[in-house]
Parts: sequence; C-alpha cells; structure tokens
Amino acid sequence: MRILFVCSKNKLRSPTAEAVFADYPGLEVMSAGLNADSETPLSPELVEWAEKIFVMERSHRTKLQQRFGQFVKDQRIICLDIADRYRFMEPALIALLKRKVSQHLP
Repeated sequence: MRILFVCSKNKLRSPTAEAVFADYPGLEVMSAGLNADSETPLSPELVEWAEKIFVMERSHRTKLQQRFGQFVKDQRIICLDIADRYRFMEPALIALLKRKVSQHLP
C-alpha cells in the first residue's frame, strides 16, 4: 500500500511519520508539504501515486482538496488532527502517529 503524509512545510510531522512507517511491511511511504517552501512540495504525481493520504490538520485537507481536487476525487484522505507543536522524531509524536495511523493500515 502506498501512503502519503501531508502537512504544511514537510519539516517535522510528516517526515516523522514517513520515518516511523518506512519499515512497515507492505507499505511504501512518502511525505510532502503544501507550502511552496516545503522540503518536498506536494505534486499531482505524488497525489496520484498514493493509495491513502494522511493529513495532519483539517486545514491541510481543505488546501489539498482545493489545490489538487481533480487528483484526489477518488482518494481516501484521513485527517489525523495532530497540531504543529512537536519536534522531528519527538517520542510523543511517534506514539501519537502510531496510535492514529495504525488503525487505518492493513
């Protein structure tokens, strides 16, 4: 299963999620950001690549649908409701990601 994690700048939460789930069996994982200055900017190709998209906040889902609507119409977009208050690979963020994402995995 191909999973894409999306947040604003792709610097803390989504790269942490990518790192945490990178070694899960049966998963291919990428992360990207919605802002132009993102580490990895979101593209139509990444959206089409993904089988499941996780966003960190509801505003990310809205921006994703507004900017990439034609590419996400058949996608499952799951909002994790994880606020931007964690550092990269912070243990509390890792635990939260595992708890919230795992329930959506095969």
